Amino acid sequence: MLNPAVRVFLADEAATDKAGQSLAEALAAGGLVYLEGTLGAGKTHLSRSLLRALGHQGAVKSPTYTLVEPYELGALKVFHFDLYRLAHPEELEFMGIRDYFAPGHLCLVEWPNRGAGVLPAPDLTLQLAPHIASPEQAQGRSLCATAFSSIGAAAVQALAGAFPSL
Repeated sequence: MLNPAVRVFLADEAATDKAGQSLAEALAAGGLVYLEGTLGAGKTHLSRSLLRALGHQGAVKSPTYTLVEPYELGALKVFHFDLYRLAHPEELEFMGIRDYFAPGHLCLVEWPNRGAGVLPAPDLTLQLAPHIASPEQAQGRSLCATAFSSIGAAAVQALAGAFPSL
């Protein structure tokens, strides 16, 4: 079975914010999202945009040192993880990781490969990468969204409707 996917071009921060808004509408009931990409690819910026689109008005910190930042947005609980500094996936068990992945929770996980074998399968994977197709696009990035559930498929459809595909 093929997983629905879309690749879009994000020219600047405003486009990344638009992507976050599109994703927020589709993920407002919860889900598990993996954010993949190199350092500086825009994973935290996209997470910040998504959280703001869901109604968060305060600061959005990168959870690099705390591993997780919680947000309560009405009935929706959002947990933003950054596993970059995780030494071993089993550390996630000690922090009660499975309790975060409940219905009605939205979990955004940066560096999910660091939690391999412990993290459940995602609803959606977002891969960010520098995109250089021509000199005028040199500062942009590509965002590839791949769905692994109906939640993810709705998010892919929302992105596809908001952006032209690459």
